Amino acid sequence: MIGHTISHYRILEKLGAGGMGVVYKAEDVKLGRFVALKFLPDAFALDSQALSRFNREAQAASALNHPNICTIYEIGEHNGQPFIAMEFLDGQTLKDRIAGRPVPFEQVLEWGIETAEALGAAHSKGIIHRDIKPANIFVTQHGSVKILDFGLAKLVPAGGAMELSALPTASELDQLTRPGMSIGTITHMSPEQVRGEELDARTDLFSFGVALYEMATGVLPFRGETSGVIAAAILNRRPVAPVRLNPDLSPKLEEVINKALEKDRKLRYQNASDIRTDLSRLKRDTASATAGRAAPSAHGPLRPWAIAVTAGLVALLVLVVGLNIGGLRDRLHSGAEGHRIESLAVLPLENLSGDATQDYFADGMTEELTTNLAKIRALRVISRTSVMRYKGTKKSLPEIARELNVDGVIEGSVQRSGDRVRITAQLIHASTDTHLWAESYERDLRDVLALQDDVANAIATDVKIKLTQQDRTRLTSSRPVNPEAYEAYLKGRYYWSKRTGEGEQKGLEYFQQATSLDPGYALAYAGVADSYIVLGAHRHLPVKEAFPKARDAAMRALDLDETLAEAHTSLGTVKTFYDWDWPGSEREFRRALDLNPNYATAHHWYSHYLAAVGQLDEAVSEIKRARELDPFGVTVNVWLAETLYYSRQYDQAIEQYGKTLELYPELAGDLHANIGDCYVQKRMFTEAVSEWQKALTLGGNAKVAANLEKAYLSSGYSGYLRKRLDLLKESAQTEPVSPLNFAYAYALLGDKDHVLEWLEKAYQERDPWLYVKAEPRLDNLRSDPRFMDLLRRLGLHP
Repeated sequence: MIGHTISHYRILEKLGAGGMGVVYKAEDVKLGRFVALKFLPDAFALDSQALSRFNREAQAASALNHPNICTIYEIGEHNGQPFIAMEFLDGQTLKDRIAGRPVPFEQVLEWGIETAEALGAAHSKGIIHRDIKPANIFVTQHGSVKILDFGLAKLVPAGGAMELSALPTASELDQLTRPGMSIGTITHMSPEQVRGEELDARTDLFSFGVALYEMATGVLPFRGETSGVIAAAILNRRPVAPVRLNPDLSPKLEEVINKALEKDRKLRYQNASDIRTDLSRLKRDTASATAGRAAPSAHGPLRPWAIAVTAGLVALLVLVVGLNIGGLRDRLHSGAEGHRIESLAVLPLENLSGDATQDYFADGMTEELTTNLAKIRALRVISRTSVMRYKGTKKSLPEIARELNVDGVIEGSVQRSGDRVRITAQLIHASTDTHLWAESYERDLRDVLALQDDVANAIATDVKIKLTQQDRTRLTSSRPVNPEAYEAYLKGRYYWSKRTGEGEQKGLEYFQQATSLDPGYALAYAGVADSYIVLGAHRHLPVKEAFPKARDAAMRALDLDETLAEAHTSLGTVKTFYDWDWPGSEREFRRALDLNPNYATAHHWYSHYLAAVGQLDEAVSEIKRARELDPFGVTVNVWLAETLYYSRQYDQAIEQYGKTLELYPELAGDLHANIGDCYVQKRMFTEAVSEWQKALTLGGNAKVAANLEKAYLSSGYSGYLRKRLDLLKESAQTEPVSPLNFAYAYALLGDKDHVLEWLEKAYQERDPWLYVKAEPRLDNLRSDPRFMDLLRRLGLHP
């Protein structure tokens, strides 16, 4: 065939031949590049099983796009003979590189990491190779590896590589090969492969362990004269310890190999990313240890005069650095601290369960890890509500970091299998996209809180944050949790965070389910309290029903765990919104922020307290702190604009409402109405009416807007306000309307008597938004004795 042109490929030379293929080097005359053409041997041209395997290789490999997997360009046919056009690789197979001799330790790590990354990519696409061995791992001239030959690969639904029910049976495996042939290569088979059992991705990890053993020692771990003897060794015997065969080998690498070669796949590595993580850590630690050792001089001992000159230079350097001449000390310090991390965001953990209905679990684990890290006072940790907008994003890490204003990000995944949970996380210095740390953790679901503590502790250690004793106590205080209760709690937070009436009600039901399953679960009671708070504040439940229940749940949570910041926040909010217990409210919020200084909800709701008591500058400061922690939180951004309005910073409030509108255009109706309120205080009545009209139109009330426009055209601004009040009265005939809406409508008309009448009704109903100390529309009442009496009854000084 050499010299012939097949399709648009000109055959140049034969590269090799095996039982299932002949490979040629060819030139792609269209694209001007070299390719490898693999042909099915003539003997198998009519063999349906061989054709199936050949097509399987093309199908499996072409589904993958990874730098450590040989790329398939196309599958074609020439004179009835199928061929695969693939990436041309210049180098040797790993089998040829080993050639009975150990590979250098650093090279084992490098090639091992790249192979693990390739396997992880294949498994994530639902592809199991089933014939991993050095002969199918190619080492290019540049020193990188490529996995070859997916002829025995099994394709399962994406994300389902660990679902045994989707995998082939022993009889299916037999159909993939010629009669009399074993599936795979006996020397590299896993025990379950030898037994003909159903396979999952862990079979590749065992075979990879065999390849690592070969690289480390130069010999096979399981040997024998016949396939039967080899199979018996795989099933029943442990290989000779790698360190005994290669004393130069690191014991840590031996641990990795032994774990990969576990005969019980439940005790083996569970996914390729775990092996890659362990090999990467060993590579890092080895490099650090090597760098730390002083290199011997290549020029012999220094002469006396050289020693004197060296000593003089050292003394000069010490003086220059000590005096910080030219800013040298600062530059040296900044270099050493180039990857210093003082702020973090935990990006949404990827759900690797293969089940989209488990998204709530991955989102919940993201929130729990965020909460644990937020307990560390020296770190600024972004709230979950802001990072969730990056779920599935294609933005780069540096771009995300800039938007969130953080030094580092945590990326990772969570996989749940029954009552086992595995978290894989990596810490990345965001601006440089430098990977600083990676680790995997696996626990039973009842120990998942301790698992999260472990991850948070490891991250804090790696970013060199100094943990106080209080921090350490917070990160080691988790108790076992009922798995079903924990799952219900995560579902509760998932729905509660939606901030819809339906979501808030569903969240409450799940939190209550969690407390029923585990009556000692303090955090679930805090969830119940938060649910009743938002249901009452948003008038989905009667105020006098919701807030007492919220108080009871918060106090129950604190009875169980006094150190729970969430419960102190909930209780402080009840005391602000319903009890009007101002000293008690402040005490609860301060305790919450002492326990968790990064809890954005505590800063947010504490700002409500400060606005209610009239400490408006402090309210703005506190909500700005909340926004630093939750920059894209919808309620945080809206409340920041409202506190600016309360503090009479109307231009800044309008600007903030505009920014919020860009983030959440679906809130256009409410936000334009609020902007109109700002314009009223600026006495820009035409602009106010314009914003109110936009609010009505965008909110689906075009008919109401038309009626108000007629009133405005015929009677001006005062006519518009009177018509608006009439429409409010009509609306109250068919649906509940807050007394405050009437109070503020009368306030704009200057009708003090009616304002005070409706404020009294709001007081009797214990309206949670009775912020009379802050509201600008009530400024002309502040000297009225009736208004001052209301303030006193609220516990507020006039």
